[in-house]
Amino acid sequence: MKSMNSICFISFIFLFLFSMMNMFFMIYFSMNNMVLFLEWEIISFNSMNIVFSVLIDWMSLVFMMFVSMISSSVIFYSKSYMSSELNLNRFILLVLMFVFSMMLLIISPNIISIFLGWDGLGLVSYCLVIYYQNIKSYNAGMLTVMSNRIGDVMLLMVIAWMMNYGSWNYIFYMELMKEDFSMQVISGLIILGAMTKSAQIPFSSWLPAAMAAPTPVSALVHSSTLVTAGVYLLIRFSNLLEGTEFMKMLMLISGLTMFMAGISANYEFDLKKIIALSTLSQLGLMMSILSMGYSDLAFFHLLTHAMFKALLFMCAGMIIHMMNDNQDIRYMGGMSLYIPMTSLCMNISNLALCGIPFLAGFYSKDLILEMVSMSNMNMLIFFLYYFSTGLTMFYTIRMLMYLMVNEFNLMSIYCLYDEDYTMLKSMIMLLLMSVMSGSFLSWMIFSYPYMIYLPLNLKIMVIYVYNSGLLLGYLLGYKFMFCKQFLYYYTFSSLFSDMWFMPNYSTYGLNMNVLNLVKKLVMNIDLGWSELYWGQGMFMILKKYSIIFYIIQMNNFKIYLYSFVLWMLFLMMYMFMMI
Repeated sequence: MKSMNSICFISFIFLFLFSMMNMFFMIYFSMNNMVLFLEWEIISFNSMNIVFSVLIDWMSLVFMMFVSMISSSVIFYSKSYMSSELNLNRFILLVLMFVFSMMLLIISPNIISIFLGWDGLGLVSYCLVIYYQNIKSYNAGMLTVMSNRIGDVMLLMVIAWMMNYGSWNYIFYMELMKEDFSMQVISGLIILGAMTKSAQIPFSSWLPAAMAAPTPVSALVHSSTLVTAGVYLLIRFSNLLEGTEFMKMLMLISGLTMFMAGISANYEFDLKKIIALSTLSQLGLMMSILSMGYSDLAFFHLLTHAMFKALLFMCAGMIIHMMNDNQDIRYMGGMSLYIPMTSLCMNISNLALCGIPFLAGFYSKDLILEMVSMSNMNMLIFFLYYFSTGLTMFYTIRMLMYLMVNEFNLMSIYCLYDEDYTMLKSMIMLLLMSVMSGSFLSWMIFSYPYMIYLPLNLKIMVIYVYNSGLLLGYLLGYKFMFCKQFLYYYTFSSLFSDMWFMPNYSTYGLNMNVLNLVKKLVMNIDLGWSELYWGQGMFMILKKYSIIFYIIQMNNFKIYLYSFVLWMLFLMMYMFMMI
């Protein structure tokens, strides 16, 4: 047990110090407008060089700072959350491999090393999703890894296409790519790859399924690592992608993803899946603002979202832990009296997610919505942005009503006990960052003063939307409305609760017909005439002949006499035919 505690403590200290170091370097690089490009020549053989490249600028440093800070908190949290786990060392090493893969992806200006980090994330995430070994976890892990393989194939095709340029350091060829047909090919492949990793429609179904992983992994995956890799890749390629037709398509798809996830979260009763669907909604927000050309804003929201989403998952993990591993919010209630510190952390992270003023989410979310109001987008995009923002408030208040405000339920009476202080310590750091990181980053990223001037109604449109979402969430949390009415429209409600039937498209829809065809082929060919004449047929023939040979080899006098008579008859027939 001592060695397990030591590996947790060493990992926590290392990652925390690494995040502090990155913070100081980021401030220095940002103040001096520096970019560092390093090349390490691993092998030089004749004219062939294998070079490892590293790109260090303010963007990669601030992202590494956030990843390592959240990872250190998650590992410290896992020390208590996974304390009953026998193989805690293995779990911590898997988390460290996951973080290392993300770091490799962040600092890579080279498409090959990006692919190594990208594929490392996919493979290690599979190991973490199937960590609790049961059939549900295996199915979720397979869905996760197979969905991400599509993105891996897209990156492999980008690698093959970039052989035209003589090097895989894509940052050198951005301007060159814009001038020929490569822009269309590479931008399409990169966008498709990013859509799989960031779970946009039609690849969304793997993200709620990945909730089969332990909660500390969910906190890490959904905040700053796996799902944000696609957004980060698009930010790095944003100079190439601007103005292409694919970006218009991405804007529509990401807006629909944001809308679909917000509606599905209102129908969901699994605590972790509600938070997973909120992640999906925020990813849609990042992707859509990125497709409008505001890559800095997308990166800003990615960072602020990482902090409060990790905290939200940690609070959910603590509540699930106390509820005897029960995740259904209908069994919970009245928790603010028993676990006040966890309730405080959860409420602040939820309010930051909603974009309540002066918390982390407000600085990025409000800015994004005002930029949308200022741009000349059509009514559909405008509706998707604002309605999805209202839905965020809707499902957040509904969840808080179920957890904190409503009366005690069966599980909350019998299962609550004192808060775990090891988990609370790890959550306090993220709590402070959820409050402060928005203002800190807005000063660091946008170094000039800005003001967005809009008509009064557009300026306070966000407040209108928030208030309507708050009211609906309050009413639905108190079960005043929607309960009986929705039961009458079962197909309609199942459409929304099942993410527009997307899991069916991703699983049964794709493989059911193929599996039926393969079953018929197996029954007719492999277990049919092929088996009769080849597998079993050859076995039966050899079995009969082996019995005959066995009888001959028994050295019986009758057998020898019988064979002698047969041999004489054969010779006589041969001589008769010759005459």
